[in-house]
Amino acid sequence: MEEDQSATYSVDDALLSSGFGRYQILILSYAGVGLIAEAMEMMLLSFVGPSVQLEWKLSSHQESMITSVTTTEGGRRGFLFTAIVTSGAGFLSAFAPNYASLISLRFLVGIGLGGGPVLGSWFLEFVPAPTRGTWMVVFSAFWTVGTIFEASLAWTVMPKFGWRWLLALSAVPSFVLLLFYVITPESPRFLCMKGRITEAMDVLEKMARLNNVQLPSGRLVSDKNIELDELSTSESTTLLADAEEDGTIIEDKGSSFGGMSVAKLLSPKLIRATLLLWMAFFGNAFSYYGIVLLTSELSNGNRICAKEEVESVHSNDASLYKNVFISSFAEIPGSFLSAMIVDRIGRRLSMASMLFTSCVFLFPLIFSRTDILTRVSLFGARLCISASFTIVYIYAPEIYPTSVRTTGIGVASSVGRIGGILCPLVAVALVHSCQQTTAILLFELVIFLSGLAVSFFPFETKGCRLNDTEVIMN
Repeated sequence: MEEDQSATYSVDDALLSSGFGRYQILILSYAGVGLIAEAMEMMLLSFVGPSVQLEWKLSSHQESMITSVTTTEGGRRGFLFTAIVTSGAGFLSAFAPNYASLISLRFLVGIGLGGGPVLGSWFLEFVPAPTRGTWMVVFSAFWTVGTIFEASLAWTVMPKFGWRWLLALSAVPSFVLLLFYVITPESPRFLCMKGRITEAMDVLEKMARLNNVQLPSGRLVSDKNIELDELSTSESTTLLADAEEDGTIIEDKGSSFGGMSVAKLLSPKLIRATLLLWMAFFGNAFSYYGIVLLTSELSNGNRICAKEEVESVHSNDASLYKNVFISSFAEIPGSFLSAMIVDRIGRRLSMASMLFTSCVFLFPLIFSRTDILTRVSLFGARLCISASFTIVYIYAPEIYPTSVRTTGIGVASSVGRIGGILCPLVAVALVHSCQQTTAILLFELVIFLSGLAVSFFPFETKGCRLNDTEVIMN
């Protein structure tokens, strides 16, 4: 049959035709390994810090710095940067002869982890719009796999072999990421926006062949020339139509495809969404890493303040690994919960409800911190925060067009990293100085303000396609 050369289709049309098949599963697997690597590098700090502090006689501030420097922030090239720097510095940190060298190497690990958000954005651009929220939750579940695996590894390795072996083994997933980099494809959406239509077609054709489907007839063009296809949900069409009537869809005519500066993100058209997104990332990161660290630090702080021997606090007590291991499983129901609600009640309501519920879980710790109450409260709070964190990573790519998506997500993630840096320096330090109630109140305030910020997000993106040249705003 002769192909109708007058017909056109967009990347979104091709993704809808291809569905979620074997090709996307391979993309998900690679991106998932990267997320596992990032989770393991972050989680190991819960175990390494106390052991290094005891071995090198460090102060509480120096121990907090080990965590903080790893949380610093530095298309497809982001994978290579992440894999090389993270795997190399992560492995070498196992041989650090002193505190200064360990801090330097963990700082490099933090810079390498700065490329991590690119993985989620890259995976997202291979997923059809109707199932994007659900599959992004599945992708985020790899973080949970990484946290559980790291807790299991620490429980097995630390008592017998010590923290150096844990650092070395935790770098393995980053080496795997580097090994398979050469076979990873570039995003067809990115290629199309760059004008590399032939290369984009090659990727889409490979996708269609592997998924055993046919691409739409005609030629591939940029989404800026294509209206939303009938295959999009009626709710999505209504949302976009309403936005157009209200003047809420703003075409980004002035920016180049190379990216957008921070100044452009703070322009009058974007400043509301950008600042609220930064608040959400900061609050989620500060709270998530804080709750992870509090799982061990809060009980240790209670012991220190009860004037027990410090050595008993920082010994390789199996109960420490057990508590962190159990708390890691909170993210499994968190992933299921976010998957259930993100495409049903929307991104904004999902995030807000999870953040405010986390406040409820932490509230009893203001008045009492018995072992059982602490475990239950932190388990519930971690469940909700992990669900909220998952959804904010779904929402962030959806409010920016392709030409600026990586920049917007990268800057927002950097703001989140600042929250991760400040958390151990401020909140955990309060626990060490026997100000546990103040620390809990600080977390309550940060989470509550994050919930308010999420409630004022300018646009609900549930069911909407990813935009190439438009920014959804009020």
